[in-house]
Amino acid sequence: MTDGCAAPAQTASLPATVDLANEAVIQGTVVRDGAPVAGAYARLLDATGEFTGEVVTGDEGIFRFFAAPGDWTVRVLAPGGVSTDSNVVAATGEIASLEVAI
Repeated sequence: MTDGCAAPAQTASLPATVDLANEAVIQGTVVRDGAPVAGAYARLLDATGEFTGEVVTGDEGIFRFFAAPGDWTVRVLAPGGVSTDSNVVAATGEIASLEVAI
């Protein structure tokens, strides 16, 4: 449950209300030295580099976006001034999975 306009909790499993057949999901984990990184910012950028959305990783280092099918970039901004980009392709009915090592 959310309060206000905050993003839902970022957990490993999809919410039960999500019908994956009608969604394109980009999901990943941010890790440092093999351990999940909580409190990192994951930004979703479209094919032109425009900012589309942002979530904060939860305790498990998880982030998730529901996106239109196509090419996307996930930019992770983590504690310590770390920034890294990962390219991903989203497709309806699939979960595009990433592990972002920082």
